[in-house]
Amino acid sequence: MRYGYWLPVFGGWLRNVEDEKMEASWAYVSKLARRSEALGYDLTLIAELNLNDIKGVDAPSLDAWSTAAALAAVTERLELMVAVRPTFHNPALLAKQAANIDHISGGRLSLNVVASWWAEEARKYGVQFEQHDDRYARTAEWIELVDRLWKEDHFSFEGRYYKVEDAVLQPKPLARPRPTIYAGGESEAAKEMIARLCDAYVMHGDPPDKIRRKIEDMSARRERHGLPSLKFGVAAYVIVRDTEEEAQRELRRITDVRQSAAGYANYQQWLANTQLEQRVSLEDYSVSNRGLRSGLVGTPEQVAERIDAFEAVGVDLLLLQFSPQLEEMERFAETVMKLRGENSFLAVSH
Repeated sequence: MRYGYWLPVFGGWLRNVEDEKMEASWAYVSKLARRSEALGYDLTLIAELNLNDIKGVDAPSLDAWSTAAALAAVTERLELMVAVRPTFHNPALLAKQAANIDHISGGRLSLNVVASWWAEEARKYGVQFEQHDDRYARTAEWIELVDRLWKEDHFSFEGRYYKVEDAVLQPKPLARPRPTIYAGGESEAAKEMIARLCDAYVMHGDPPDKIRRKIEDMSARRERHGLPSLKFGVAAYVIVRDTEEEAQRELRRITDVRQSAAGYANYQQWLANTQLEQRVSLEDYSVSNRGLRSGLVGTPEQVAERIDAFEAVGVDLLLLQFSPQLEEMERFAETVMKLRGENSFLAVSH
């Protein structure tokens, strides 16, 4: 199992807790990334939103791509999975930017391609907001063009959304055959696009049995396209405590739902502009990406057993959220990862 985590570019993950003791700042995220390498984490996911959908639109949030470039220069082995939304990025320019960051990192860059969902953000930043299936049609064309730019020179391309003539991109990325392309989505349009064009499928939080069915479905789609197997990742919010009672007490604290929270209106826009396979509760809203549904709540032994269940159904990567991030990542590494024998990088000093 690979352990990834969401970089807290929004200053936290909890919509009902105002201050999570992890400010949205370069000082905090750079310290976190460097420490995570020592603890044995494999990857960080750097989300891309220009507005803060967790703490409210007036709260600060870090830019994904400049943050990724800076982290590439101060880390050594951490994979940098950077979210990118095609409606906000010209494909040729992004392919060039990504290749450069890949070189800075020594081949550690990957993409998390996301179809935009936030209409208000698009209006505030002067970007066209398209309907759901149109966004995925654009995304598919965007991925095809980026892929060719990373692999070819002196080619022309004309599609519905993008056009280039005699394109040249040098240097090419170090990662071979290309930087890994991750994507998620639960609509038919999303799943077909991912099966055809991406390398890995990342999912919102759900129990292992439901994840198993999703993996089986995506694997069958992939096989129909005659392509190699996908990798699979799952989002999860983690609460590890010495006793189950303590873990449940923390769970009750963070799911004390307040519809007046600053991020509630943004959450309603997300529901309106996505196509999900199931209803989402207010408790799910408390933590981003349905992370609580993965069930990584309890004692170290209970959480380790749950991770075993995810691994057994084919999950390769966990994308973890903690609050406060640094302290709870330390706790997880020193308990759950140690219990599973997977934190060989754990540093003694802080």
